[in-house]
Amino acid sequence: MKQVRPTPRLRFSTRVLLLQLGVVFAVVLITAGTFAALTYQRLGDQAEARALAVARAVASGEDVRRETAALATSPASALTPASLAHGPLQLGAESTRERTGAFFVVITDDTGLRLAHPNPALLGQQVSTDPSVALGGGEETSQDSGTLGHSARAKVPVYAPGAESDVVGEVSVGFSSDDIAASLGPNILPLALTAAMSLVLGALASTMMGTRLRRLTLGLEPEEIAGLAQDQEAVLRGVDEGVIGVSENGTITVFNQGARRLLAPDSTADFGGIPLSHSGLPPFLLAAAAGSEYGPSEHVAGDRVVIVSARPVKLDGDDARALGKVIMVRDRTEVQALTRQLDAVNALGTALRAQRHEFANRLHTVAGLLDLERAAEARDYVSAIMSNGPLRYPARDLGMLGDPYLEAFIGAKSIEAQERGVELRIGADTLMRGHVTDPQDVTAVLGNLLDNAILAAVSGSAAQKWVEVELLDDFSAAGATLHLVVADSGEGLPPAGASDSSADAAVDASELIFAAGFSTAAAEPGVADPIAGHGVGLALIRHLARRRGGDVWVADAGSPTTHGAVFCARLPGVVSAVPDEAVPVPEEKP
Repeated sequence: MKQVRPTPRLRFSTRVLLLQLGVVFAVVLITAGTFAALTYQRLGDQAEARALAVARAVASGEDVRRETAALATSPASALTPASLAHGPLQLGAESTRERTGAFFVVITDDTGLRLAHPNPALLGQQVSTDPSVALGGGEETSQDSGTLGHSARAKVPVYAPGAESDVVGEVSVGFSSDDIAASLGPNILPLALTAAMSLVLGALASTMMGTRLRRLTLGLEPEEIAGLAQDQEAVLRGVDEGVIGVSENGTITVFNQGARRLLAPDSTADFGGIPLSHSGLPPFLLAAAAGSEYGPSEHVAGDRVVIVSARPVKLDGDDARALGKVIMVRDRTEVQALTRQLDAVNALGTALRAQRHEFANRLHTVAGLLDLERAAEARDYVSAIMSNGPLRYPARDLGMLGDPYLEAFIGAKSIEAQERGVELRIGADTLMRGHVTDPQDVTAVLGNLLDNAILAAVSGSAAQKWVEVELLDDFSAAGATLHLVVADSGEGLPPAGASDSSADAAVDASELIFAAGFSTAAAEPGVADPIAGHGVGLALIRHLARRRGGDVWVADAGSPTTHGAVFCARLPGVVSAVPDEAVPVPEEKP
């Protein structure tokens, strides 16, 4: 069976072009026809007026009035074609017709019998059209058909000589409709030229409109545009990420709910159609829209950490046309916190693997003593292990923490610090009586402060590099709160001014470091890009703390001659009380 291939449909722009041409042609045709009809009517009215003037002139002639009155009193038998054909009325009427170019000049008596007519054979006969109006003393004009054909005619009464009220006949003068149509020619030529020019202009305008329509629709058919609109709506509403479309001139064309949730949660403004530079959105979007390729890069927008990337959008085809850029905004707030927790878990795992190796060595030692039947030495060795603890971290006085999670976490951090030449120690004012109930936020805040402090200590010029952390849980009527203090031996925070070391400058710098994207990370040996990934952590942990009703702040900006910066944090609701539990007492230092 032969497959019938469907007839290809015309493109939408072509259909629009043909429709517009049809409309223009119809409008021009109707306009031209109306103008021609009005012109013909005007020429007909002029012909009727001319016929009326000629008829009046003929009817007012004394000879015509006298001869008509004389013939009107003659018997009908005397009004024969032979007697009238050479009469003065016939000769005068024919002379007038030839002189004026009239179609006919007819004179009748008061009964409607022809006394003068272009066709002599019809003389003495009744006229074919009604003469009653003229014979009644009135005048009339019309366009009618008679024995000679269609014409524009006028009929006027003929009065008896010296009596303006005694009608003795009538004069009918007509101009042929063919002459009217012929005189329409000079008027039709400009009309035809105007119509042709209108059609040409309409075709050009329709072609230009079709071209612009194809350019605006990117050559897509209405069905394709409808499908794209449906797909766009489904995609933009179905993703959690923020999607911002920016045209080539910097105008926002797309701004989905994900972008509003991440960048402008409290705004009800319609960002579509306004310039990105005047939208009030975060400034890093301008940088994303400016370059050909951007990101992914990390930024802080309000209380959230976001990943921003931008890609150019081009129309596929032989001549790829740039349409603008699409900016993707992804929420990384929770991922950032989970990443820091994972880093802490990885550090703890590394520490545990090291301790497992050490514990295996201890077991080998005990097994060797027993093989040598030196039970007393083996017992003493085990007793020493039991008194010192199964794990040995570089940080001393970890028992003061009283929480296994904090002990493991800070212990793992102490191993990492020791590998970088920094001593991590527990402050003497540490007092923990409860247990951590929200390790995620505690890890995020404490881990960030410790990482920054270790980096500051490594970058500092002090001979002895150290980081000190103090923890205190507070159980009050308002609830349980964990207080953190982290200090280091670094250079402290730089002042806000280039050379200003006043207290105000230090305070300004203490707030500036919590700004999104700001970083004081210094060069570290072996690190090629010291500030990569920085400028986000402090802003994030302050957000985490304030979300719980707490805060993170700088208690002391420090200086190169004393100590580094001292950071404090307050985290409500992350610890629970353990009643009647003995408070650990720090060991005496030798």
